[in-house]
Amino acid sequence: MNHQPPSLVLSCRGIKPQIHDSCWLAPNATVIGQVKMDSESSCWFNAIVRGDVSPISIGKRVNIQDGAVIHGTLNKSETSIEDDASIGHNAIVHGAHIEKGALIGMGAVVLDGARIGRGSVVAAGAVVLENTVIPPGTLWAGVPAKERGLVKDSLRKALADTAKRYVDYTKWFADGK
Repeated sequence: MNHQPPSLVLSCRGIKPQIHDSCWLAPNATVIGQVKMDSESSCWFNAIVRGDVSPISIGKRVNIQDGAVIHGTLNKSETSIEDDASIGHNAIVHGAHIEKGALIGMGAVVLDGARIGRGSVVAAGAVVLENTVIPPGTLWAGVPAKERGLVKDSLRKALADTAKRYVDYTKWFADGK
């Protein structure tokens, strides 16, 4: 018998999140308001996707890992996370645009108006300041984050595998749906 509590999915200001049926939400994940999650995306334990003050768009096979916070600023920013992006444990994406296949590392912070290029990596603990534009395929680290070079081929492959792995991980919880 399954006793798994449901995820917290709340309407806000009359807007209910639109979550594709193939998405997986951990039992203590929270998704609020103007949020659209496309197919096979996942929101892990204690993650919060808070579309109460601005829209949030999440593409296909995006994984929002444990403790991550996705939000924006009223009348200032929207948050967009494209297909196959990974948002690491305890990361914050606030009013930013994360392009396809990018990785936001554990504990990293990406602020309003930032744009993280396709296949780029924001290293663990980095802080990407407002309106920073990170070119595709680059590695950024530090506080504030600065370019540290190109993403190596081995890391590029690992990034592509991460999105697929997280889709597979959700199947481990299939009996808890």
